Amino acid sequence: MSGPQPFAELRSGNLGVRVADQDWEVTAAQALRYRVFYEEMGAHPDAETLASKLDVDAYDVVADHLLVVDHDRGEGPESVVGTYRLIRRQAAEQIGQFYSADEYDITNILNYPGGILELGRSCTDIAYRTRGTLQLLWQGIAAYVFNHKIALMFGCASLQGIDPDANAEALSYLAHHHQAPPHLCPRALESRYIAMDRLPRGSYDAKAALLALPPLIKGYLRLGGFVGDGAVLDAQFNTTDVAIVVMTDQVTDKYYKHYERKAGWEAAGAQA
Repeated sequence: MSGPQPFAELRSGNLGVRVADQDWEVTAAQALRYRVFYEEMGAHPDAETLASKLDVDAYDVVADHLLVVDHDRGEGPESVVGTYRLIRRQAAEQIGQFYSADEYDITNILNYPGGILELGRSCTDIAYRTRGTLQLLWQGIAAYVFNHKIALMFGCASLQGIDPDANAEALSYLAHHHQAPPHLCPRALESRYIAMDRLPRGSYDAKAALLALPPLIKGYLRLGGFVGDGAVLDAQFNTTDVAIVVMTDQVTDKYYKHYERKAGWEAAGAQA
């Protein structure tokens, strides 16, 4: 966990987004992750996870945890309705690697000279899966990226299930239309590599495949994001993972355009 927050809480009505700076906030994020990943999406808990009802791993200690909170629900753990885990280069060095390195060769990203940020463990409470909540999460990420001078973001995004052929159209569309350039492209580890171009070009409806993608992946693509080479099956979480790479220029551009229209922008910047 970091010390002081990198930016003041951003508000949109009853919802706010901020970086956790207290232990109870991180625990609330882990409890939300458990409810979504294990109880709702069918991930397979070990005995310790089942007993605690928390989704926890070694990276949580060094990561920053972005939270969406609903102030109408209170000011304690019950208020946490969305989360994103953020790991900077310095934090990953404390563990010895980024989380994504268990699935992908990310040498190209590690060699990138600017600030890099791994995104992961994104989820929201089922009642808050709205465009507004997702936009608020992205506003928080943009503020974090701006304050920490991040030039490149990456991580793993997921399709539901571990049957690559059931996700053939989505995987093929991503491989055919959004693969990262070679100097940035992560590649699935050979022992876990699943080919993404499962269908020939032109044999499926590309527009329908795009529309059917999970909202998070579509959000990355709208920001000019790319995918890596190869998918990875995650049996524990019952997902098919793809590597994502996003340059942050479009993220921060949207951040500026949104906030420069709001009164108090300069004051908010002074608090950051």
